[in-house]
Amino acid sequence: MATIERVEIFMLDLVPKVKRTDAIQSFNSQETPFVRITDKDGAVGTGYSYTIGDGGPAVMSLLERTFIPRLLGREAEEIEAIWRDLLFASHATSVGPIMSLALAAIDTALWDLRGKKAGLPLSRLAGGAKRKVPLYTTEGGWLHIEPQALAEDALAAQANGFAGSKVKIGKPTLAGDRERLQTVREAVGPDYEIMTDANQSMTSAKALRYASMLEELNIAWFEEPLPADDIAGHARLAGQCRVPVAVGESLYSPGQFADYIAAGACGIVQADVARIGGITPWLKVAHMAEAHNLAICPHFLMELHVSLVCAVPNAPWLEYIPQLDEIAAPMTIENGQAVAPLSPGLGIEWDEQALTSRRVDGLSKTFTGGGN
Repeated sequence: MATIERVEIFMLDLVPKVKRTDAIQSFNSQETPFVRITDKDGAVGTGYSYTIGDGGPAVMSLLERTFIPRLLGREAEEIEAIWRDLLFASHATSVGPIMSLALAAIDTALWDLRGKKAGLPLSRLAGGAKRKVPLYTTEGGWLHIEPQALAEDALAAQANGFAGSKVKIGKPTLAGDRERLQTVREAVGPDYEIMTDANQSMTSAKALRYASMLEELNIAWFEEPLPADDIAGHARLAGQCRVPVAVGESLYSPGQFADYIAAGACGIVQADVARIGGITPWLKVAHMAEAHNLAICPHFLMELHVSLVCAVPNAPWLEYIPQLDEIAAPMTIENGQAVAPLSPGLGIEWDEQALTSRRVDGLSKTFTGGGN
């Protein structure tokens, strides 16, 4: 074991290569907070999280003022204790996205450090269930894209070995969304999976109207139909809808997932490692889902999630949305499946020059010893 002697924090702002829209927002920027931890042996772990254009400086402030001073001098291997202590250090502001995103940047850095010191990749360190996982793509299914272009993107993904595509829904009318989905279904045939995502845009009544249409088109899941805090509404819908209801990208603690599962309000769990606060709580949710015979299909962050979905047995899919191409080596894909990296730690090969040159001014700081 070795104590934490140095912590560096910085933030990058990454612009998506394609236009990304859904029923409630546009994804114009990816603020990416980083935490780099060095222990007394000189081993280094790098972690990160993200926002979709808002809140990044608040995450950095929480790291700088609250979390990092409490991290110095701790035993780096005591990841569970550190995660819980930091959670309660911010208890007045938890549970919520800013706190979880800050915790995730630290927690993923600690797991990266642990893997490097153990000589093990994250996929094996956290379970070792499999080596690769099927991909579905979201990158060509955004809400502004016209039906024929949606179909062309799905056909291209299918030709590359992908097993599914996600299509955003939330047009003004059900007929508009039906046209989009039907065009894709007719193009790819019955065996290719089509996922849908409403991004919390619907009322209970509207979601119920959509349910029969989605079943008719053999849709794989109905993601975030209602506001994330409407557990009762999701439970009612799940009880009446034969298409699995998927939730999780807007939940921020294992307890929130426990409430959903206990209420029978979801058929698919979509924990996001950044939004739930790191690898430590993500694994708790994955195993909770497994104990209830539910799949976990995480949201976004494919370069990090690839190792986690290969660590557990109940993760059948990885979502394809490339986000780190400009600052890291691409994730390995073979015949439409993502392959978990075998290098120790998170297995993400960072471009150090890009990490340095793309930093947002005024949001970098280094802490050493017992203080900053």
